[in-house]
Amino acid sequence: MSASDSFAPDATLADVGEFALVAALTSRFEQGSQVYVGPGDDAAVIRTPKGHVVVSTDLLVEGRHFKREWAPARDIGRKAAASNLSDINAMGGTAHSLTVGLGAPADLPARWALDLAEGLAEEAALVGASIVGGDLTTASEVVIAVTVLGTCEVAPVLRSGAHAGDVVAIAGRQGWAAAGLAVLARGFRSPRALVQAYQRPQPPYAAGRAAAQAGATAMIDVSDGLLADLGHIARDSAVAIDIHRDAFELADPMHAVGSALGVDPMQFILGGGDDHAIVATFPARSALPAGFTAIGSVEEPGESGPSVTVDGAAYDGPTGWAHFA
Repeated sequence: MSASDSFAPDATLADVGEFALVAALTSRFEQGSQVYVGPGDDAAVIRTPKGHVVVSTDLLVEGRHFKREWAPARDIGRKAAASNLSDINAMGGTAHSLTVGLGAPADLPARWALDLAEGLAEEAALVGASIVGGDLTTASEVVIAVTVLGTCEVAPVLRSGAHAGDVVAIAGRQGWAAAGLAVLARGFRSPRALVQAYQRPQPPYAAGRAAAQAGATAMIDVSDGLLADLGHIARDSAVAIDIHRDAFELADPMHAVGSALGVDPMQFILGGGDDHAIVATFPARSALPAGFTAIGSVEEPGESGPSVTVDGAAYDGPTGWAHFA
């Protein structure tokens, strides 16, 4: 029985949900002998005669992932490249090439497209990668599709390797972009540091390879939300993960936004994405690589199966972005 056989004939994508849809789609794709890691992780890994190629694709859709009035084209280009480069980072690899597909309205200013390209190239250059090709087409809104290729010097780190007793650690900023999005969504532009964090993420590009070399057992980049993305590790590794609130330091701008909006600023950290921090699990006695901070632990799953908790209890706040919701 295929993954979609249980779908009602008139089911919509909203009815099905992102992860059930992904399972149904990927069940149709037979994997050849050249596939080392197929669909389901941050990136796929393909065998070649001289090693492995790591590859990932992301889509950014205007109005869903960005708004032109919220950020200049150069920053949108940097953001589009960063979201893909971070996927290679989360496998412990290094990106070297990107292709870009751009769909855009015919009346889009040509200067905007050129500025977007400059942003893409600037972000790619941070890891020594190049834009090597792509495609253009007309569309009703701006759609950016980026595919990135890279290599791993060591075995790629998957989401499925965490073990009870491991330490959960994070590298990079977390929650800043989510707080910036909350500010922009309400028509404000300050605190500027948070708005800029949303407009132009700063992924810790050296962290993925460092974690792999240090023996990380599982790893993921935080693109949809810290708890949501840790949920992928918990499910794929069949473990429970507990996160400790007191491991995080809330920056003053987050306190200010939380106070202004009447919300607990910790929700930006626990449920926020788009900073593209790297979260990894390490054996308990391992020394954490530079830049990583311990934020929790991996445990045996309870009767309900794999889970992610905060300070030992279920979290009732937002855990991350949900597509088709």
